[in-house]
Amino acid sequence: MSTEKVFPMTKEGKEKLEQELEHLKSVKRKEVVERIKIARSFGDLSENSEYDSAKEEQAFVEGRITTLENMIRNAKIIQEDEMGTGIVSLGKSVTFVELPDGEEETYTIVGSAEADPFEGKISNDSPIAKSLLGHKVDDQVTVQTPGGEMSVRITNIK
Repeated sequence: MSTEKVFPMTKEGKEKLEQELEHLKSVKRKEVVERIKIARSFGDLSENSEYDSAKEEQAFVEGRITTLENMIRNAKIIQEDEMGTGIVSLGKSVTFVELPDGEEETYTIVGSAEADPFEGKISNDSPIAKSLLGHKVDDQVTVQTPGGEMSVRITNIK
């Protein structure tokens, strides 16, 4: 008996996935079906690149819908004070400085389902997050990265 993977995420992250799912089901699916209908009207499907492209997009959309439904079904909402205040945990924003004299960086640690490095949200499975989890302000932490080790000092947790 296999157990389904649990997807830890914030309430906002789950809502964002639900919105994406709704958009895919109500808008994108219909658009792709319409593209397939139009491409079919061009005749011979064996050399119809529009048809092939629309079918590929349909496969992608249906795959994404399945993925999102699974993530939402197996979502575990991160509670605000699950690990207490002052300790790095899922859902918290962590500010740290790379030692000896790096700049301050701030990331919010979220589940892999809602990670978006461009928005400052890193997955709890990332090397940085794994190293920081469970630590407190002023802790010095060694982070294993693909580029080697780096030392950081935690300056703030929200």
